[in-house]
Order: sequence, then C-alpha cells, then structure tokens
Amino acid sequence: MNKRHFLKLATAGMALAPALAPKLAFGGTHHSTSAPSDKTPLTDITLDTQPISVAERKARISKAQDLMAAHKIDALLIEPGAAMDYFSGVQWWRSERLTALIIPQKGDIAVVTPFFEKPSVLESLKLGDDVRVWQEHESPFEVVAKVLKSRGITGGKIGFENTVRYFVVSGMSNALPAMEIVPAEPVTLGCRMYKTATELSLMHKANEVTLNAYAYVFSQLKEGMSQQEVKALMNSAQAQLGGSNTWCLALFNDASAYPHGTNAQQRIREGSVILLDSGCSVHGYQSDISRTLVFGKASQQVEDVWNTVREGQNVAFAAAKIGTPAGQVDDAVRAFYTSKGYDKDYALPGLSHRTGHGIGMEGHESVNFVRGETTPLNKGMCFSNEPGLYIPGEFGVRLEDCLYMTDKGPTYFTEPPERLSAPLGRLIKQNFSI
Repeated sequence: MNKRHFLKLATAGMALAPALAPKLAFGGTHHSTSAPSDKTPLTDITLDTQPISVAERKARISKAQDLMAAHKIDALLIEPGAAMDYFSGVQWWRSERLTALIIPQKGDIAVVTPFFEKPSVLESLKLGDDVRVWQEHESPFEVVAKVLKSRGITGGKIGFENTVRYFVVSGMSNALPAMEIVPAEPVTLGCRMYKTATELSLMHKANEVTLNAYAYVFSQLKEGMSQQEVKALMNSAQAQLGGSNTWCLALFNDASAYPHGTNAQQRIREGSVILLDSGCSVHGYQSDISRTLVFGKASQQVEDVWNTVREGQNVAFAAAKIGTPAGQVDDAVRAFYTSKGYDKDYALPGLSHRTGHGIGMEGHESVNFVRGETTPLNKGMCFSNEPGLYIPGEFGVRLEDCLYMTDKGPTYFTEPPERLSAPLGRLIKQNFSI
C-alpha cells in the first residue's frame, strides 16, 4: 500500500455530521467537538488564500543567484518538479522529451521545451518570457547550450539536483564539455528549506483542511467499513474543503503495525485500532497529519502505547531548538523510548522510521529528523513530528503533526490530541511572523 497513491474521488453529496457519532467511543468514552451540525455542508475553506505572487518568485530567483555566486555555480538546470514550480510556476512532468528551467548566475531565466509544448508551458509560467523550443529531430541540449552562451556562460559549473535523470546530465556534458557538473542542492535547498510567511500560511490552510476532514470522517466510521471506504471518505472530504492532490493511508487492526500498511484487506470491528495518515495541498503546499484512534473500547495496552507516542511527540518538540542539529531530535526520542523498554535503534517493537521529515511543496523533502543529520535547525524550516511505535502482529500507533521553526523555537500548525478519548487535536491560529 503506497502512502502517496492519490485517488480521484467524487465530491458531491456529502454533508457534515456531528464530529463524533454517538455509536463511536474513543478509549471507552463518548466525545463531542465544536464541529458544525449535520445540516452544514462541507464547503471550500481555501477561498481566502492567494497563490505565490510574481514578486515572491522574483525574490526566490534573486536569492538563488546570490547563493550561486557564493558557491561559484554559473548555472542551474532544473527538471520538472517542485523546484521548477517553486522558481517559475511551471507545472510540468518528466518524459523522454526534455523540458527544463535554466537559471543563470546573472541574467534572466529561460525555459527549454519541445516546440509543440510551448503554449502549454506558457499557461503556468509566472515570470520571464524566454522560452526556447526544440524540434523532434533536434537535440534539446544544444538549445540549452545556446541559452547559456547567450548569458555569457560557456564554462564553469552547472548544477543539477540529485533527482535529475542520467540522460539529461549526460546530454549536457556532451553539449558543454567545458562545464563541470556539481550538485544544485546548496542553491535549491538553500531557498526551499526556509519558508516565508506566505508559504507558512498556505501550509497552515492545508493543515486546516486535513484536520477538518478528520473531524468529519471520525463521525462517519462504522463497523464493517473497509480501508478503501475510509480512504475515499477522507479524500472526498478534503477535496470538498478545498484541498487538492488529496491522499490518505488507512490502516486497521494489525495492519497498523506496519507504517505504510500491507496488502491484506482489513475492516473496522469492535476494538479496532484505526491509524489514518492523510494530507492535501493548497496552492502547492502540503499538509501531513496522522491520527490513531480506537473503534469502541481501547485495551489498556493500546492506551499505554498511545500515551507513550504522545509523550514522544513532546520529547521531539522540546528537543527542536534553534541551532540544534536536526538529527538530535531523533536521538532524544529514541533515548526516551529506550527508557520505556523499546529498542534504541530501528528494531521492532519500537520506532522503525525517522522521527520526522521536512515538508513544504513536497510531502517529504530535506532535511529530516533522523539520526546523523547535522543540518542545524533554523527559522522557516518545517517538519513532521511523528515518532510512532509499532508492535508487529498486534497494532501500531502514530500521531503526526507538522511544525515550523521560529527564531524562538518550534510552533505547531496543528496541536496534537492530548488523550486517546479525544483523538482529533486542534488547529493553532498563527500570524506567521517568523
């Protein structure tokens, strides 16, 4: 089961029921929230948001060029993906036909694309007007070389992200043999890792969408429901609330003991542990929230593990201090779990994955809360906080909330729930003056 497998779902006809139906008891108690009544439809809550402006994209290009100068990189070639969108707004895909963004250290950016794709590329291009084309019988790399030569670049260093495909690197090496191939990450991550207030506000809205969708889905859970039914419900709710690229991982019973699930079919029954991991995007910026609850009465073992994971989140949050190497957050959680009898490494039962990952335009991006990560925490960085515990053959618990770093330390987008009997948590209102 793939966490990032996106479903296209119908979104008509759902209505918001009470946040938790009476027949559903979490941890053996009934719970209610301040969610709207069952007469209130799910409506788009993102209408007041604005996409990234042209002025902000220009500032990104300027910062990238400053970093290129500092690292003595003469040009970047960026393939379709988050970085291309981040700098230019172009939303494209990778195929055997090269479309690439060129950022020179000095001068204007350019896009190289097949001739017949130019009108489509221009639909999402937010700044710049230099779009160079190549015909089917021509080499796109020669066109890139001409772009660089028009900016006075015939040698020096050209940067590629580590996801760039081999044929692109090889083609550019042949077209510009005098240029040295170097990593682009000091520039692209040097920009994308540190979010602006605008980016944080979009991530906050995406988290609001996902948390509201959880409130609705919790109210709809019924005995006998399958994983696919719950996933469809969560994706549809997020879409109606204004999220795009919605996704959901639904793990029931012993499948919850595996972070990304199994292929075995599971249904909700009395006492089921239900682990949901879900998110969406708003104007290209991601949410990622996990919740674990119980259908009916929870066993003492489940309650104890849930409480331990919740404290694990507290440990991670407390360890996330400005200037601290990101890996030390993971170290702190593992030291706490070791004190509770779990393995100090990645063995099961225990925490078999990193404590958290970077997040922004991509659900997973550098850097991570993982052992050995030396990058110091700084303001504007965003992470998930998800130190789950998994007991193979029985159940797993994962609570996940995303945070961002201010100059004073971490702040949550969504506050984690405090107890299994009230498993939703809440949105934290922010002004994002980091």
